[in-house]
Amino acid sequence: MKTDMAADGGGIRDLSDATRLASELRLAVGRVTRRLRQAHAVGDVSLSGVSVLARLAGEGPDSPTALAETERVRPQAMASTLAQLEQRGLVRRTPDATDGRRSIVAVTEEGRAVLAERRSESVQRLAAVLDTFSDQERATLGAALPLLDRLAERL
Repeated sequence: MKTDMAADGGGIRDLSDATRLASELRLAVGRVTRRLRQAHAVGDVSLSGVSVLARLAGEGPDSPTALAETERVRPQAMASTLAQLEQRGLVRRTPDATDGRRSIVAVTEEGRAVLAERRSESVQRLAAVLDTFSDQERATLGAALPLLDRLAERL
């Protein structure tokens, strides 16, 4: 069995622990995501669409190319997502002021409203379930959030 020196003081740890944790984390996060996704009506904005709306609402207008890079998807996939959002009036494209060949995408007020509604539904579902957890369990989940954010950034 392979072992490695732990970075937190030189203790020995089993490298398979990281693989096991990764597998269990992937399954748990996948289940939460699927359950939240299943709660939305057919025809709702896709998860990738919501992610783009959230990014545009939080970080401001951007180019389709930059959005594809940031969301880590192929430009063709981003073009499809943006076309669907634009067709529904949730984003708008305008020519780039510095380079007329490029376009800049911005979230519309309708897009902000859809995003707020979607977040509200998900947050309400999560909050209802978290209300059944103990204070200690909620604190443990809260303490893990910075680690989950760091994990997401490094993937």
